[in-house]
Amino acid sequence: MGEAEARVGRRARGGGGAARRAARTALSVESARYIERNIPDFELLNAEALEIIEHNAERVLEEIGVSFVENPGALERWREAGADVQGERVRIPRGLARQLCASAPAQFTQLARNPERSVVIGGRNLVLAPVYGPPFVRDLDGGRRYATMEDFRRFVRLGYMSKWLHHSGGTVCEPTDVAVNKRHLDMLLAHMTLSDKPFMGSVTELSRARDSVEMCEILFGKDVVADQTVLTSLVNINSPLTFDATMMGALEVYAAAKQACIVSPFIVGGAMAPVSVAGTLTQVLAEVMAGVAYAQLIRPGAPVIFGAFVTSIDMNSGAPTFGTPEASQILYGAGQLARRLNLPFRSGGALCGSKLPDAQAAYETANTLNAALLGGVNFMLHACGWLEGGLVASVEKFVMDADQLGALHKMARGVAVDDEAQAMGALQEVGPGGHYLGCAHTQAHFKDAFWRSDLLDYKPFETWDEEGGRDTSTLAADRAKKLLADYQAPAMDDGVREELEAYVSRRKHEMPDAFV
Repeated sequence: MGEAEARVGRRARGGGGAARRAARTALSVESARYIERNIPDFELLNAEALEIIEHNAERVLEEIGVSFVENPGALERWREAGADVQGERVRIPRGLARQLCASAPAQFTQLARNPERSVVIGGRNLVLAPVYGPPFVRDLDGGRRYATMEDFRRFVRLGYMSKWLHHSGGTVCEPTDVAVNKRHLDMLLAHMTLSDKPFMGSVTELSRARDSVEMCEILFGKDVVADQTVLTSLVNINSPLTFDATMMGALEVYAAAKQACIVSPFIVGGAMAPVSVAGTLTQVLAEVMAGVAYAQLIRPGAPVIFGAFVTSIDMNSGAPTFGTPEASQILYGAGQLARRLNLPFRSGGALCGSKLPDAQAAYETANTLNAALLGGVNFMLHACGWLEGGLVASVEKFVMDADQLGALHKMARGVAVDDEAQAMGALQEVGPGGHYLGCAHTQAHFKDAFWRSDLLDYKPFETWDEEGGRDTSTLAADRAKKLLADYQAPAMDDGVREELEAYVSRRKHEMPDAFV
């Protein structure tokens, strides 16, 4: 454990008699380490294709340019860096954006308040975070409804109890019962107190990003926040080729504070980007390079992630589609482009367009999760809970997806070929016509030889029928209730908690409610 992580542990977990007593009596919650992939990345595009896309992206930046709207400070920074600025249009000379991107780190550590749950984003690693942004929630008890703050807290607790989830995420649902200008305070407080996994900051207004940093200074200590990354936040690009003042204001705050941003085009192919895979990849690369370069203008070395949220459009209904071959192809290509920029890569997730956690949801989700693993994704937002094109956070699907993330962990380990894995002794022991159930090799490894779901039903029909014939959604609902019943908040210093609660109370009293 490093010095910074030790300081985090002392401040966020250790102090206070009540916290120490809670730590002694708390239920032990198992949490898997972030994935370290031991399998190759899928290389969809050859070198010539990648060079064509990179060349075209430079043309887009130099000839077409990008817009930084309602942001005079950004325009002046670009002008001083050597860009051609005409009005709000910024044309970036060939090679300048790539040169600026080179100062961003290839990987970075995001500290958690429990140092054992800190994550390394980049390299061969994959960090899994839950759904982000839905205004609605769905469960078997209440159906589909607008999300509340209590729903938000429930999802944070579920995320904390989910073994295969490494990160608490950000806006796991949008609590519509709290004023827009104040809800970020309650959401941050929930992440900080109900979980000890790393989390994301607010990006919906510049002052809310500042609140995020200041609350982290209370949680971790100002010296830690000044020196380490404790937040990873989502900055969406208003595709095509537009950087709005709200998102750039948040990026400016976080980059200046050495906190990480996911610079992510938000693209529905055919509506916000060309219908072709190569054309979309060209736009994605141009947008990401401009955004990452701007973060480096704010602070060279600021941690950033190459983001790519890309889906296609149904040309009959106009609705976004998920789990399609084209989306996977774009993910694979974007991963290759990110690695050539030497940047961490964000994409993928448990994405689907289905209204229910049904077969359509399962097919679309499986397609996207597997593509993300094979495509070299380093940070996977929306890894569990996503439903209805991101409009809904589903309790049952959260549990179903979180369970399947265990299979990703097993797949990512690769294939062992040491003496024990070769199993020559078992082959010799059993011989022709025998079976392996009783042999020594099977007896030594049967408990962990095969990945086994904690949720899915493997019982004979008769047993399944006698136990009520429950489908997967019902099993997931029951498991969610069990996880929430078993939940105990992780130990926390009483003084830190009180200081955070006082900060939230003070900031709320400083402004009237606003719902815009």
